Amino acid sequence: MGRAPRATALLVALGAVLAVLGAGPAQAAGYRYWSFWEGSGSGWTYATQGPSLVRPDDGAVEGFRFSVSEDSQDSAKPRRAPGFAEICADTPAKDGTKRIALVIDPGTASDAPAGETPPAPRTACARVSPDASAAEALAAVAKPL
Repeated sequence: MGRAPRATALLVALGAVLAVLGAGPAQAAGYRYWSFWEGSGSGWTYATQGPSLVRPDDGAVEGFRFSVSEDSQDSAKPRRAPGFAEICADTPAKDGTKRIALVIDPGTASDAPAGETPPAPRTACARVSPDASAAEALAAVAKPL
């Protein structure tokens, strides 16, 4: 067998193996994950650091949203507007602590794995130590993580 027929046979065999393995043009299926957001009076901003690194001040609003997206550029924002005064209305300031308002949005039915229904979005006001991270604030109100 010459070089051309061997190369053709090799390409056909390689194509068959790839077809069996499911290789081919990638379809944008996206990723199912929790995204982290920082709230302000003007809405939500995708956080540039993870919740374990962010150490919000008293009066901050942090959001967590479960969704399916290809990347952070099209990630879904929490469906509730950030509002510290409303979320922490029943949690007065206390010396030696800080309050962080949290919006926890488990997403929609289309975001959930097949056969699962996400719970309703909720809010909570975490009272934590002055050096606590956003992750520690979340752990204080959403046990167990």
